[in-house]
Amino acid sequence: MRRAVCPGSFDPIHNGHLDIIGRASRLYDVVHVAVMINKSKQSLFTVEERVELIREATADYGNIQVEAFHGLLVDFCKQRDIPAIVKGLRAVSDFDYELQMAQMNLGLSGVETLFVPTIPTYSFLSSSLVKEVATWGGDVAHLLPAHVHAALLERLRNR
Repeated sequence: MRRAVCPGSFDPIHNGHLDIIGRASRLYDVVHVAVMINKSKQSLFTVEERVELIREATADYGNIQVEAFHGLLVDFCKQRDIPAIVKGLRAVSDFDYELQMAQMNLGLSGVETLFVPTIPTYSFLSSSLVKEVATWGGDVAHLLPAHVHAALLERLRNR
C-alpha cells in the first residue's frame, strides 16, 4: 500500500491545503494528514477542532486519515510506516525552507519528500493571511470550505 503524509498546522485548513491533499490522495492509497502541534505558536483553533474541520473537509476523498501529532515528523512517519512526505510549494521562498527540511528528514530517517506546486489560484494563500483578512472583516469565503469559514467567523466573533 502506498502511503504518504501531508503535515501542517492547518489553522485553519484552506482550499490551498485541500488542493495539495486532494492531489496526494490521487497518487497514494492512504494519505495521512498530520496536524502538527507546535507549542510555540498561538493557534486560533485547538488541535481537536482542526482535526475535526479537516476530517469534514476531506470526508469525500475516501483515503484520508487525520490525526494530531507532537514531535518530529519523521517519528510520525516511522510509527506508521510512511515513506513519503508531500509538501505544497507556493513560491521559491517556500522551496528554500522546505528543501532544508526535506534533506534533514531524509538524513534522519530515509523518508522522502515530494514537492507539489500549488495551482496559481492559491499561490498566495496561507492560514495566517486568511485569519488576518477575516479579522479585519475581509471576505475569505471563497478561500475556505463553507464549514471552515463558518467556524472561523464564529471564533473571531467570540474573541
